[in-house]
Amino acid sequence: MGMHEYLKSLSDLEMINRAPGYFKFEQHNVAAHSFKVTQAAQMLGDIEEQAGNKIDWRSLYEKALNHDYTERFIGDIKTPVKYATPELRKMLAKVDRSLTANFIQTEIPADFRAAYTRRFAEGKDQSLEGKILAVADKIDLMYESFGEIQKGNPEPVYMDIYKSSLTAIMDFNQLACVQYFLKKILPALLEDNAGTNRQQLAIVTTQIIQR
Repeated sequence: MGMHEYLKSLSDLEMINRAPGYFKFEQHNVAAHSFKVTQAAQMLGDIEEQAGNKIDWRSLYEKALNHDYTERFIGDIKTPVKYATPELRKMLAKVDRSLTANFIQTEIPADFRAAYTRRFAEGKDQSLEGKILAVADKIDLMYESFGEIQKGNPEPVYMDIYKSSLTAIMDFNQLACVQYFLKKILPALLEDNAGTNRQQLAIVTTQIIQR
């Protein structure tokens, strides 16, 4: 037992492709996604701090960096499948927790188990840091889907992902960082789209924001 297995497992995250089963022009893996979400969470944390809110930076970085680590056990399951029924979602979460607990118990030295139990727990809780993570995760998903829409990907799933991601972000519209995203970043994203879906994307975005 030692940290060797943990360090070796980090490479597994590079082998897990996101949005499996769909045609895509650009592949994204879980390792890259975790890095991008951490960068986005850092930016959102800065915005919240400038708005006068206190950020627990250790908690935010740990939540963001580790939020999808446990996908190495069960992979990145298609979102429509993962959320097909509440029962299935609960079953998958139970399997995830069981495999994670077993990994911590068998591969992580006792001195570090409490730390990794905390890091591998569900990070999207009701704390400010948990909410920032939820927003950062959806922002990266939005940008992944936007990239495919911009390139003219004919798969309708990417427009669905874009819509569901923005809708989820709007659930946190009371946060200063979300207001900043909507006012300063989202308009620039839409302006960056020179593809044939530009008008449709603008209409969909406006409808979701004004809903």
